[in-house]
Amino acid sequence: MRLLPLLSGPLLAIFLIVFFDLDPQNPKVTYMAAIAIWMAVWWITQAIPLAATSLLPIVFFPVFGIMDGKDVAPLYYNYIIFLFIGGFIMALAMERWNLHKRIAINVLLTVGSNPSSILFGFMLSTAFLSMWISNTATTMMMIPIALAVVSKLETSFDNENLKPFITGLFLSIAYSASLGGVATIVGTPPNLAFARIFSITFPNAPEISFAQWMFFAFPISFVFLFVVWWVIKLFYFRNLPMSKIEPDIFKKELKILGPRSYEESVVFISFITLVVLWIFRADITLGNFIIPGWSRPFTYSNYINDGTVAVFIALILFIWPAQNSKDKIMNWETASRLPWNVILLFGGGFALAQGFKDSGLSYWVGKQLAGLEAVSPVILVMIIITMLVFLTELTSNTGSAEIFLPILAAIAVQLKVNPLFFMIPATIACSFAFMIPVATPPNALIFGTNRIDIKDMARTGIWLNISGIIIITLAIIFIGQFIFGIELSEFPDWAK
Repeated sequence: MRLLPLLSGPLLAIFLIVFFDLDPQNPKVTYMAAIAIWMAVWWITQAIPLAATSLLPIVFFPVFGIMDGKDVAPLYYNYIIFLFIGGFIMALAMERWNLHKRIAINVLLTVGSNPSSILFGFMLSTAFLSMWISNTATTMMMIPIALAVVSKLETSFDNENLKPFITGLFLSIAYSASLGGVATIVGTPPNLAFARIFSITFPNAPEISFAQWMFFAFPISFVFLFVVWWVIKLFYFRNLPMSKIEPDIFKKELKILGPRSYEESVVFISFITLVVLWIFRADITLGNFIIPGWSRPFTYSNYINDGTVAVFIALILFIWPAQNSKDKIMNWETASRLPWNVILLFGGGFALAQGFKDSGLSYWVGKQLAGLEAVSPVILVMIIITMLVFLTELTSNTGSAEIFLPILAAIAVQLKVNPLFFMIPATIACSFAFMIPVATPPNALIFGTNRIDIKDMARTGIWLNISGIIIITLAIIFIGQFIFGIELSEFPDWAK
């Protein structure tokens, strides 16, 4: 049984090549489909590490004549990769000097002391940090603070009466970590995967900037945060044994941190600078009003992207000295904790997208789905969101994005619909997995505390999944069309 996932990928690929000829005039279509199925099976079953599966294109694209090996290799390092690296170095600097913990504790001290306020404080802190730091790291940081609150309460109240509060609190952390990541292009890997796959598939399309993504996705994240807060209150915060929680718990944690250090101040200023530079790099168009981007005066302003900005700030952190030390704000020992496996996972997805395009598989897929022209794009987008929301419960969210985004691009071209109308909501749907522990790292970490039951996560998550499908669909219809310039009645020239 352990060998079944390992063997099923290559066996399915061989079966497809031997018994099918998808396009007799272009055998590359069949070869590319076989490789894609192989990668999809291994990504879904995790037969080998996800990053290792991502290396298959380096070997098999040249072997089957899909792409030259010299052209495949650069796909694994590009501006999106450096956007991720630069942003992650900033996140590691925040962790190194405990700035992230100070932000979280100060938010919790500010919101109030009744259970509902404490719940919202945990959610707000987690979501905000997850916009900039990995969802996994944010969850790991919030768990000890939540455990401190729970331990304090357990000395005063019966454990059985506290269980609903504890369940709701830990679930809120997991869900908020996923929601915060949705809000920014750097917040979660599927967002970054979308940005690069979109640029590979449609090289003439306008860039999706940090500001554009945030203007669209932040309202989704913010609204859904309140949905989660309301659902958890409804399910778990009835008839609690306490009316308020003493703030001494958080003050004690803040006292342990000590006064704000020089290094924290430098990292905080660098962080704010990075965010401002990201948001205002390119022109921001609001109807007939345009806010000019700071990059406009540069002779080669179109050469500057969000990755350029991220690496620039990261370099400053390596240069700026720490106080009373020969050390710098950031050192390589800390930076070496970069998740290189995620970088390789990105690269595999980018190679897959380029292979879809160069082999002709994207065009072939689009032709097979010509019958969908009679279906309303609004109905189709809801079907896509529903499929991915529930599929991601069982698969890697990044893997799901990298498998399906090239296919959705092909469908959009065939149906003469702006590809952004399908690809953007699909990307966000990949992060909306709330039902089971294996769906996301935050879910798994929270389940690992042994403070919640899987049935509680499932019954809460199913309602959130359904709510997410509705909210994402409404957002792309009423907000996305305005922000991204999507006209359902027009097919953009850059997609032809």
